Amino acid sequence: MCRPAKHVNSKSKGPGLDTSSSAIFTKNFAALLFDMDGTLLNSMAVVERVWGSWALRNGIDPVALMKIVHGVRAVDTIRALGLPVDPEQEARILAEAEIADVEGIVEIPGAVSFLKTLPPERWAIVTSAPLELAARRLEAAGIPVPRHMVTGEDVSVGKPDPQGYLLAAQRLGVRAEDCLVFEDAPAGVLAGKSAGAEVAVITGAHAAAAEMPHIMLSHYSDVEARLVEDGWLSLHRRRG
Repeated sequence: MCRPAKHVNSKSKGPGLDTSSSAIFTKNFAALLFDMDGTLLNSMAVVERVWGSWALRNGIDPVALMKIVHGVRAVDTIRALGLPVDPEQEARILAEAEIADVEGIVEIPGAVSFLKTLPPERWAIVTSAPLELAARRLEAAGIPVPRHMVTGEDVSVGKPDPQGYLLAAQRLGVRAEDCLVFEDAPAGVLAGKSAGAEVAVITGAHAAAAEMPHIMLSHYSDVEARLVEDGWLSLHRRRG
């Protein structure tokens, strides 16, 4: 499977898509790698409740905190704040609160149907969440736990480091540069690009995603994946 990504002659554009700055509709991919929160499911309501409450307890502006929590491991966010607390312990407290609160978690439109079309050996989730939280949120959104998933506990360095995406590609037996990454947060986009992958940004969960200069999809309802030679995948604009 380790070979250069193959190009196809297909350029599409439609509602919810901006294909002008990306090759994702003109290449075939060995695998698709997905972030979870904000990319496959919308957990913004929970994040705002749990992290907002934690921010107030620790004398932090919740609005300012929301600008930096997306896409990175909780422990890394807490360390970056420089608070006089144990980052590992606080991250566990936050994870427990988030596991207990799944109200309002929903799939990004079209995500479940899109994933069902993918061979299980051709896609993976790469999330900053711990495994128990990831499984809980996927269940709440009606998304099956994939055969391959890299969580925040599987890496020594979280996003924006590419370690998670490189590990996912390794587990799938493909090169990261032959993969397409779906992300929603700047840290995740940087991780995907640093891994050498193409990146598509899902914008449906929060406005900040739309500020990144990559191909943007508001949801998955307008695209479909097709199997091509040797089991690789190509993306196409869904018609009708």
